[in-house]
Amino acid sequence: MKPHKAFDAGGKSRSGGAALSRQIYQVLIDRIITFELKPYDQLSELKISEELGVSRTPIREALVRLSELGLVDIYPQRGTVVTPLRDADLVKSQFLREAIEIAIVKRALEQPKPEELVARLRAEITIQSTFAKIGDMERFYDSDEAFHALIAAHAGIPAVTSEVNRLKVHMDRFRHLMISGIESLDEVLRQHVLIVDKIEAGDAAGCEEAMKVHLRRILAFSDKAAGKFPEYFEQSEH
Repeated sequence: MKPHKAFDAGGKSRSGGAALSRQIYQVLIDRIITFELKPYDQLSELKISEELGVSRTPIREALVRLSELGLVDIYPQRGTVVTPLRDADLVKSQFLREAIEIAIVKRALEQPKPEELVARLRAEITIQSTFAKIGDMERFYDSDEAFHALIAAHAGIPAVTSEVNRLKVHMDRFRHLMISGIESLDEVLRQHVLIVDKIEAGDAAGCEEAMKVHLRRILAFSDKAAGKFPEYFEQSEH
């Protein structure tokens, strides 16, 4: 495992013991989403403890939280393993995210000064376009996150972004497979442009439909991802 910015050279938390379990939790989420920790990989409390230079208690707490989120499976006699990709997790994650994102954009359209939101979103799309051209996937998706956060901020509910991030964690796992030659970033950009066009036009129905298309695209790629990376998906016992 690679060192993480939340810890110093000695593995100590930079923000105090109270946040330690939460930081370990975030470190492990990042590694699972990016497939540094792959499906079916076994997680050792001892190894994580040695790497980060922390006790096993906050690690255990972090693993329990990851289990509740569906990112690891904890077996009493066999230890903890990273969960395989499961279509049911993706469908649930996408459904919940869509419900919230649609509500957010509807509320954003009710706010004054939509031209300010449109300008910020178009600027973010320009940034995304640059990252797509140079093949910087990580920063492209950071900008993608910022795009949706801008809409929430204009809607007056920026704090909801953290809840969206939690709900879409399984979508994020699938998304990292999609960028491995399965989906075109140009299509993502076109979808973002259409969303902004509908916001600028004040077209609530059109904006909702554009957002649905954007957020549902991942469902169409599940079979392709499973075909390219079958070892990452849950295998039927029958």
